[in-house]
Amino acid sequence: MDDATQPRRNLTVWYDGACPLCSREIATMRQLDRGKAIAFVDIADPATPCPIDRDAALARFHVEEDGRILSGAAAFAAMWRAIPALRWLGLLARVRPVELVLERGYRAFLLIRPRLQRLMK
Repeated sequence: MDDATQPRRNLTVWYDGACPLCSREIATMRQLDRGKAIAFVDIADPATPCPIDRDAALARFHVEEDGRILSGAAAFAAMWRAIPALRWLGLLARVRPVELVLERGYRAFLLIRPRLQRLMK
């Protein structure tokens, strides 16, 4: 495909492809991203270029939206906004109290993530 026929990527998502939870989540998002607005980049392979600290990127979800790096709940909200079926959820997540609750929930999830990963393997 030449540049004129390739889909425009509005968002870059860096994810840990070695994480079974992450891989399932990204597989779902890929299916929902019918317009191909998201560039999904598996950074589990150290040879894959990553513009942010790899350890930080593997420990916490990161995206690039409009030249800005977002992480945690804000990153999920950006990904949801890029998918028409989830856009409403991404817009709702911009409301400060909602964003704070989602971020706290995400931080709590990160505490149990290693156990959940072991269970899924």
